[in-house]
Order: sequence, then structure tokens, then C-alpha cells
Amino acid sequence: MSSGLSYRPTTLRHAFLLQMRVIWALMMREIHTRFGRENIGFLWVIGEPILFCSGVAIMWTAIRPPHEHGLPITAIVITGYVPLTMWRHSIQRSVKAYEANGSLLFHRQVTPLDIIVARWALEVLGTLMAGLLVGSGAILGGYMKPPLHWGILYAGLGFHAMFCLATALIFAALTEMSETVEKIVGIATYLSLPFSGAFSMVAWLPQKDRWAMLCAPSVENMEMIREGQFGSTAHPIYDINYDFWATLTLLLIGIYLTLRVRRHIVVQ
Repeated sequence: MSSGLSYRPTTLRHAFLLQMRVIWALMMREIHTRFGRENIGFLWVIGEPILFCSGVAIMWTAIRPPHEHGLPITAIVITGYVPLTMWRHSIQRSVKAYEANGSLLFHRQVTPLDIIVARWALEVLGTLMAGLLVGSGAILGGYMKPPLHWGILYAGLGFHAMFCLATALIFAALTEMSETVEKIVGIATYLSLPFSGAFSMVAWLPQKDRWAMLCAPSVENMEMIREGQFGSTAHPIYDINYDFWATLTLLLIGIYLTLRVRRHIVVQ
């Protein structure tokens, strides 16, 4: 009995480490495929989101008043656009991801979940590093201050990363199952920008309209991130219990669809 009990954790640990190695290998393959093997092409994992985030932050700082609702505009943009970039890039890289990597599924250790997790992890790491560099530059330049509450900032980013994974899994499966979904993903992400919470806060809206914004987990995440940055002066409004259960529900839906998508994958 004791030998059986001691064997199972060893097996689970070995399986977990094996899948981590598979995901790491897929991440390296994705970097080489996307950016090439020459020179410093892999740095574009960070460089691409830096260009997006810094460009938007500079533009908003130049054309908008220094403060919006008592908060520095540069910090508002950075704390909103970095998570937004993470979400949009995660979805963009998930669209038809199985079609592009279907041949890898002939390897027994590679699963559809591994493919999406690898792409998602690459986008999350790249965006977080870009946000760190852009935010540090803004702090050194005097355009924003360091975060007041690191714990809630990390919690907001963690919840948002899980939300990005959930939506990436869902759209990866749906775009493989339906060409119609593939064609409307880009339009849908653009149309959802006003409801993402990236460039506004719930407290700025009329009381009667706030419930609609708070239905979106991304808005809850943005509110947490901004509380971490600004503290209570931002008047954040969110429900961490709702955020947890909504994100978990989306994640379970994504995993369910991922388990059923293999029959729809056509290897080119």
C-alpha cells in the first residue's frame, strides 16, 4: 500500500515536468518561427509590445490633459493598455493556432492545450516585460509614480493572465470549428475596446450603467490593477469573488472546447 501511494506523486510530478518541457520547446519553436534565428530577433517578443504601449502612452500624454479625474493620464494609459495588449495578442495568436501547428500533434506528448498555453505564455511574458520597461521609463521621466499596493497589482495581473488564457482557449477552438468565427474575431476585439476597461474606470460612469461594465472580468481586472497603482484615490469598484468564478467558468469552457477540438483539426 505504501509503495503504491509513494509511486503516484512521482508519476504525476514526472508527467508535469514532461509537459513543462514540451511547452518550453513549443515556446522556443514559436519564437524561432515568428522572429527567426538570426541576431536578436527573439527580442521582438518584448520589443513589439513595447512599441505598442509606449506609442499609445506618448500619444495620449501629448494630446490629453495631464490628469483625468484626478489621475495622471500616462499612468492611466499604461495600466490599461498593457493588459489590453496582453489580451488582444493572446487572442490573435490563438486564432487558427491548431491549423498552423497541427503536425506537432502527431507527437504523443504534444496536446492542443500545450500549443495554446505556449503561445499564451509567450504573449504574457513579453507583455509584462514590456509593461515593466515602459512603466519604469515613465516613472524615471516623472510621468507616473511607483505602484502603491504591489499585492493587489499582482493579483489583478494574475487574474487578467488567466482571463487571457481562458479566452485564448475558447477562440482557438471556435475558430477551428467555424470559419465565421475566424472572420469576426478581429472585428469583435475592436468593438469590445470600450467595454474592456482599458481607458476608463467604472467610477467615472453613471451609477445605472456600471453593472454592464462589471459583467466583464477584464474590467474587474483593470480596476484591481489601478487600485494597486493609485490606491483608494482611484475609487476602484470590483468584486473579486465574481471575478474568480467568472474567470474559472470561462477557463473550464475553454478546456472543454479544447478537449473536443482535435476532430476538427485539419493537418496541412
